[in-house]
Amino acid sequence: MRIIALTALAMIAFAANSVFTRLGLAQTSIDPLVFTSIRLLSGALALAVLVWMQSKNTSLLLSSGTWRGATALASYAIFFTFAYITLGAGLGALVLFASVQITMIFWAIVKGERPGPIELIGILLAFGAFAYLVSPGLVAPDPLGTVLMVIAGISWGVYSLLGRGSRNATQDTMGNFVKAIPFAIAALATAVALTPNASFDLTGLFYAVLSGAIASGMGYAVWYYVLPQLARTSAGVVQLTVPAIATAGGILFLGELITARFLIASALILLGVALATLFKKQTK
Repeated sequence: MRIIALTALAMIAFAANSVFTRLGLAQTSIDPLVFTSIRLLSGALALAVLVWMQSKNTSLLLSSGTWRGATALASYAIFFTFAYITLGAGLGALVLFASVQITMIFWAIVKGERPGPIELIGILLAFGAFAYLVSPGLVAPDPLGTVLMVIAGISWGVYSLLGRGSRNATQDTMGNFVKAIPFAIAALATAVALTPNASFDLTGLFYAVLSGAIASGMGYAVWYYVLPQLARTSAGVVQLTVPAIATAGGILFLGELITARFLIASALILLGVALATLFKKQTK
């Protein structure tokens, strides 16, 4: 029961990232780059404190993580934030989630894994439904926002692939966040240079800290704690709940509406990914 509760908490944290970011950009005047920099900085601080409390070893701050991981993390955070200028919370989470899964499936195929018949059906179904979701039309999502979120999803997929060999996921995640601090400072400097009157809206800063310290930092820590105790298929399938939770959050806190296209595409994408995950061929 404890693992179930912690897993649910991690999924809520993932969805909360979408809601907090959308709240910050849609309902406050905070600059997107300022939001991103505060999110990364607060996430780094929260994780650094957590790791220090666990190990009392300050050297881990600089020795953990990788620059490749930090680059992928910063890329994800920047494109994720700009995408949410125009995308709704639930729609953004769906595009992000689909892009992450497609990236990881594509990489597995590149590395020589060959999908079985049902897995292949799932992959094609998810691709087709995603194409339907973003195809031009009166109710299609904003094209630029969609492209930005796809890039964010690819970046997070790369980040996840880089972290597969981690022996201490919490420390490595902290290290990646700490190594992303120069990117955060660069984003902040760019915002001030390009927009001298860049807004540091206090409410927006509050949402950025919630997104970084709570939804990202602590959320990732909880997830990495429960991840080793979940079967691989369970870990993949449980993340299917994130777009649904984000959609509920968008309705409750942002008053977002759901279109028929979104409902149909969501169901088909999630079904396709579930098939591809549950029936994935096990390699020896």
